[in-house]
Amino acid sequence: MRKEILDITGMSCSACSSRIEKVVSKMQGVDSVSVNLLTNKANVSFDESQTDAAAIITRIEKLGFGAAQHRESGRPTAQAKPKDAAAEELQEMRQRLILSLGFTAPLFYLHMGRMYGWPLPAFVLGDANEMINALLQLLFCIPVLFAGRKYFLHGFRNLFTGAPNMDSLIAIGSGAAFVYGLYAVFGLAYAVGHRQWQLLPDFAQALYFESAAMILALITLGKFLEARAKSRTSDAITALMNLAPKTALVERRGVQGEIPVEDVVTGDILIVKSGAAVPVDGKITEGSGALDESALTGESLPVDKVCGDKVTGGTINRSGYFKMQATAVGSDTALAKIIALVEEATSSKAPIAKLADKISGVFVPAVISIAALAAVIWLLLGESLHFALTIAISVLVISCPCALGLATPTAIMVGTGRGAKQGILIKSATALETAHKVDTVILDKTGTVTEGKPIVTDVLPVSAGRDELLATAAALESLSEHPLGQAVIAAAADAKLKWPTASAYTNLPGRGLTASIDGVPYAAGNLQLMAETGVDVEPLAQQQQELASQGKTPLYFARENILLGVIAVADAVKPTSAAAIARLKEMGLRVIMLTGDNQTTAEAIRRQVGLDEAVAQVLPQDKERVVRELQEAGHTVAMVGDGVNDAPALARADVGVAIGAGTDVAIEAADMVLIKSDLQDAVRAIKLSRSVMKNIKENLFWAFIYNTIGIPLAAGLLYPAYSWLLNPMLAAAAMSCSSVSVVTNALRLRFVKL
Repeated sequence: MRKEILDITGMSCSACSSRIEKVVSKMQGVDSVSVNLLTNKANVSFDESQTDAAAIITRIEKLGFGAAQHRESGRPTAQAKPKDAAAEELQEMRQRLILSLGFTAPLFYLHMGRMYGWPLPAFVLGDANEMINALLQLLFCIPVLFAGRKYFLHGFRNLFTGAPNMDSLIAIGSGAAFVYGLYAVFGLAYAVGHRQWQLLPDFAQALYFESAAMILALITLGKFLEARAKSRTSDAITALMNLAPKTALVERRGVQGEIPVEDVVTGDILIVKSGAAVPVDGKITEGSGALDESALTGESLPVDKVCGDKVTGGTINRSGYFKMQATAVGSDTALAKIIALVEEATSSKAPIAKLADKISGVFVPAVISIAALAAVIWLLLGESLHFALTIAISVLVISCPCALGLATPTAIMVGTGRGAKQGILIKSATALETAHKVDTVILDKTGTVTEGKPIVTDVLPVSAGRDELLATAAALESLSEHPLGQAVIAAAADAKLKWPTASAYTNLPGRGLTASIDGVPYAAGNLQLMAETGVDVEPLAQQQQELASQGKTPLYFARENILLGVIAVADAVKPTSAAAIARLKEMGLRVIMLTGDNQTTAEAIRRQVGLDEAVAQVLPQDKERVVRELQEAGHTVAMVGDGVNDAPALARADVGVAIGAGTDVAIEAADMVLIKSDLQDAVRAIKLSRSVMKNIKENLFWAFIYNTIGIPLAAGLLYPAYSWLLNPMLAAAAMSCSSVSVVTNALRLRFVKL
């Protein structure tokens, strides 16, 4: 299956996106299609042996929409930066709004001034000037129709192709008002020409030009406010793209020069000065720097980087100077992959959006039917054509389903952007929705709850001083590559100790090692090795039990059968793990840890961080089984892990969460990625999901309640009892307010506390 992203133009409401989805999904070879109204993109999955992107684009164009293959996603270079579609839309709406309001204002004043006696020039007053007044109103109305011509072009085109949308409602409503106004102009001309002055007042009252213009002007105002709000929803992606520098300082054959960043190739030596941005991903080969990674990870403090450390493109070198070798360029950089993930998430559709889509698919035809039926009923009840037309236009205009179509995608886009700024990458809208239902969180131990690398926690000397024990241990372990031995060497190095040279090294699998220092035999290992060499460990028997109960591994060191002491090594718990687990439990979640370690170590970690349960001696395939069993018991499970052995469980879980420092396999299998490798971000991700879903439900509620109340009012439900009728201009204002309120409500997610 091939996946393709298409850019769609000409959509105005969720009825448009529903129409495209319905038609394209029926094409042979198309597996799935999801159209996002907010981003104007379609995600299409299809079988290349049966169809292709060109055929899909042609089919969409036959529906009356524009379609084109999307640019290469996630390549944050100067050349590949897309045109800011949101900014272009905003600029276009601003120009249309200025033109619309510029002519609607005098038209409205002219029409209302005659009714309420406002100051007006004499040449438009009185029966003798009715024709001049009508022609002036017509002339003021025409530029407004021109500014809103897209509503008519798209609206009637979609109406005639059997897919009426929001533009169709506006076009019918405003068009009917304009045509009725033209009818009144001809009526006035007839009355004047035939000197039938008694007809003038009726035809003068039927001039509907101000309603036609005001509808378009208010809709355009609403669209402008909506476009301005929508432009803020993509701030996160724009900010990420702006991180990528346009040029890089490269050193080739000893000569330095500045080149476009897209010309950097893997292996190039780049120079990064203080205050400059890192052009691409790489490794420091010379010098050092303090890198500001806040834009990518949310971490406010600069991170010190030295020779051999990895650096990420888009981060800022706040101080220092270094040379680096490029290891990933273009779309392979971490920044490009982050942008691609965020774009993919904001272009996808959450399951809850299907509710609005289903309604929108039948909503517009139903509204047109209601408008026509209401007009006919009022005519049959003896009301005038003018009255019935007012009812029909009000129903058409107030019922535009923009709010329904915007309710979900705006919240999803703002939510994923908010997550990205916090270092939480959400790969799909489905994952964002599912996370709010999670009731069980499974944590891998190594690298998730713990640091993932052993460190020395205790040094217990017996017949040697502390420094002597540590130096001797480092000398022996320097001959081994065991991770526990490397932890001992690191501890000795941190203490700035010098150690002697060992020789005659013998590895004893499962027990430890023996070696000589200056011809004297030494042994390093576990209790079994000490027993084999006749070393008395009784002096530390009590401490050994305490260390074991704390999940630490004791390493014994002896010289000629004399115990020098014990060094305890453990995979230390991350500083934030206990607080994160406590917060998850406060949120009502059950927290379980899976580990391949023995039960004693697992239990020690469980007590230390406050887990509900710890499952020990779990094989990689068993992790997936544990997730499946919990799901079969009716639980919604989130799995948090970082290793290759976690990938099956991450894929099986309802929500797979990969620690950012983990392997590419784990990140690929997950639904969310925590860039900072901080378990507290898992808490933030679930809280963000809950906030987004609450926001979506609020949006859908207001969109539904607005139409539930608005349509009966526009149809004249209160007229018999209270003689109250909804003016088409008020209907247009109300419709615009509904869309703007939905987008504005979604923007509140930018400030949610995580």
